[in-house]
Amino acid sequence: MVFAGQGDARRSMSLLWRAAAGAEPGHPGRGPKPGLSVDMIVDAGIAVADADGMAALSMRAVGERLGRTGMALYTYVPGKGELVDLMYDRVLAELPTGYRRGPGWRADLVEWAEDLWAFYLRHPWVLQVSPARPVLGPNEYVLLETLTDILRRTGLPAVTLRRVLGALFNVVRGSAQTVNESRQATAVTGVSDEEWWYARSALLEEVAPDFGDRFPALTWMAGEGAFTQADDDPTPYLEREARESFETGLAVLLDGIETAMARAGVP
Repeated sequence: MVFAGQGDARRSMSLLWRAAAGAEPGHPGRGPKPGLSVDMIVDAGIAVADADGMAALSMRAVGERLGRTGMALYTYVPGKGELVDLMYDRVLAELPTGYRRGPGWRADLVEWAEDLWAFYLRHPWVLQVSPARPVLGPNEYVLLETLTDILRRTGLPAVTLRRVLGALFNVVRGSAQTVNESRQATAVTGVSDEEWWYARSALLEEVAPDFGDRFPALTWMAGEGAFTQADDDPTPYLEREARESFETGLAVLLDGIETAMARAGVP
């Protein structure tokens, strides 16, 4: 897990908001070679993380992608901490805005969640940037503004919407995180989800012959087919589970919003 805001606060915030302040993007007024810019470095950092993950990100790796030394980048970006902040905020600009295309707030929220889900799977390294400390960049605020604009149409109080906003992010991010970690586990270990589960679950009867008595609720779920995957479904087990959890969790949360609206007398 990577925490945002590890670099110098003033320099990070200045770089994040430089376009909004009217500064020439990525031009520090000096540098060992012309043609390099903050934007070029950030784009190269995103490309490295997309291809090889956050673990592969370094100033040296980004410099090599640009045909420069890692040291050449420090004139433009103070360090890796600031680079992560810039990468995270830059890539958020891919997300759509202005969700007023559906028949109502619920349809727009579903579309927003689907777009965010696809974004996380497209850039899985973003999930390694902890949401505990936001980047506070312009595109991060655009993302929050977009979701708040949809939720505001429910008519619920601002304090309630603030909590719902957090819950929505948790549903989407948490489910996408499971998909990403499942894919990583298969790539790192060379063992698929199905192989891993079958090898261990088959041993439960041997090591825990009283499993049904000890865990009756879970045994009931299994007996009802809750953990059964269709034979013709090629989706890896955990990916399917995560996707279904995302869809179900989102639907239940939206049902809860409608219940809260009815309780508050919102038409």
